Amino acid sequence: MRLLPICDGEGDREAVEGTLSDTLSICLGSLRPSRSSYFPSTPSRSLSPPPTATGRRHCGSHWNPAPTVAIFRSMIDALYSDRILKLAANMPRAGRLDAPQGTAERVAKLCGSTVVVDVVLDGEGRVADFAQHVRACALGQACAAIVGEGVIGASIEELEMARDQLKAMLKEAGPVPTGRFAGLAILETVRDYPARHASTMIPIEAAAAAARQALDRTRIAGAA
Repeated sequence: MRLLPICDGEGDREAVEGTLSDTLSICLGSLRPSRSSYFPSTPSRSLSPPPTATGRRHCGSHWNPAPTVAIFRSMIDALYSDRILKLAANMPRAGRLDAPQGTAERVAKLCGSTVVVDVVLDGEGRVADFAQHVRACALGQACAAIVGEGVIGASIEELEMARDQLKAMLKEAGPVPTGRFAGLAILETVRDYPARHASTMIPIEAAAAAARQALDRTRIAGAA
């Protein structure tokens, strides 16, 4: 079975749709047991098979998962807009820093998406250098792209506010983010898909955590 791939920078909607459609067809088709497993010694037309675990009844040997695939295609249209795919295909500040003051890693347990962020602060506690190693779906990459575009010069308060605003927008139907990272508002459509929340949020969570660690370390060094 093929799984929905991590975006490799192409931003190809057709590839995403085709992969998900194939995966769903395989998954849904594999749920259809043979009629003999219901009634091994009974003619197939004498009784109707019982409903499946989802409550659907199979119609002979012609059960068709296409309607469910169509539903998931509409979900793709809602989640993976052209703007989101373009952001995912153009990741700013990708990589690692040689000597970061702060580093943070965040992982979305459900899908395995991972983000590692390195940060260096200036004398005023604002982000002077930033790098991110992102292995995530298109939604996580889009979030990382928005963070990467606006992070230089950002204060820790701005990063943490953006993190909290994104979380509130997705999980509590809150307003869209404002300020330096207002571009995160494009991810509002993810609100209706809770399974995608974690992978969408990890880039800004890692950025805020790395910046906080860098500030704490510089304060300790200054006090010493």
